[in-house]
Amino acid sequence: MSYKLAVGSSDGEVVDQHFGRSERFYIYEVDDEGKWTLLEVRDNVTTRAEGEHHTDELSRTVDMLKDCSKVLVLQIGPGAQQRLKQIGITVYSSRGTVEDAMGKLIAFENKRKNRAFLDREQAE
Repeated sequence: MSYKLAVGSSDGEVVDQHFGRSERFYIYEVDDEGKWTLLEVRDNVTTRAEGEHHTDELSRTVDMLKDCSKVLVLQIGPGAQQRLKQIGITVYSSRGTVEDAMGKLIAFENKRKNRAFLDREQAE
């Protein structure tokens, strides 16, 4: 099943944004074969400085991404990660190019999906 992935990036080339201070998220659709397509870029209004936490801004950011099932950022605080988890969004952190980070994430997800399938099959 395909899914939407939000990537925190300043330029669409590098995963370089902290979740709470990301000015934009690149929204990709990842299909069953692991191919991704850029759907849109969502601007995120943030006034947070490092170490600051504004509940309203965090709520707006989480709400803006609620149609995604995964988020990929450079860093994320435990509070934001918990909020995303509560609404069913899995968080990944990585650095490097978007292409490399997404490739690793997709390979990990495919391995996890295949392992779950094999575990079910063995239980039968």
